[in-house]
Amino acid sequence: MKPSADFDPKVTAKKLMREARSGALATLMAGSGDPYCSLVNIATMADGAPLLLISRLAVHTRNALADPRASLMLDERKEGDPLQGARVMLMGTVQKTENPDARRRYLAYQPEAEMFADFADFAFYELKLKGAHLVAGFGRIVDLAPADLLTDVSDAKAMLEAEPSAIEHMNADHADTCRLYATKLLGAPDGAWRCVGCDPEGLDLQWERIGLRLPFPKRVTEPGALRVVLKQLAEQARAA
Repeated sequence: MKPSADFDPKVTAKKLMREARSGALATLMAGSGDPYCSLVNIATMADGAPLLLISRLAVHTRNALADPRASLMLDERKEGDPLQGARVMLMGTVQKTENPDARRRYLAYQPEAEMFADFADFAFYELKLKGAHLVAGFGRIVDLAPADLLTDVSDAKAMLEAEPSAIEHMNADHADTCRLYATKLLGAPDGAWRCVGCDPEGLDLQWERIGLRLPFPKRVTEPGALRVVLKQLAEQARAA
């Protein structure tokens, strides 16, 4: 399905991935191969890959260690009939990650996990994507490839290195701006919105368990350009 004025499959799927804070993880039972589904909390790496913090004691982790094939269902948690909302089923393999940024990013999105993140049986895992199936309404059913779902960060090293300090600065000195982004640009209810992540394509905002994605008007790959875009968005929010 080609993008239209009101529906772009890639944008829709990426938004679901960035805004979800939990999902249904399906693995294969070790030994029997029977399907097994469990609820997991998630975050995302800078490129949008789903990030998990799971224990070796959990059935789904033991399953993934025996056979890494898995799928992850995410939905927009729309009020009313959930089948009327958008959802995406991500397919891939669960792999332990040694990325030094995994812990920081996961705890930014799931701060309550700090109490057990360093337990010996817990580790961070990524879902390495092989594809996805998006259902976004009647006639809006699309299969997507990893390149459609992930954000290219190969040219954004400088911005990603500056991300932690940029987020800290936004939350410490511009908390009101984060609230304006959410309420004026994204139509969210007023609350203690904070910034939890950014990447070349957008900003991730969060209040309690609610996640929102604020797309940038253009791709950003270095700190100076990030400051300019954030200032422009702030001016738009104040004028709204």
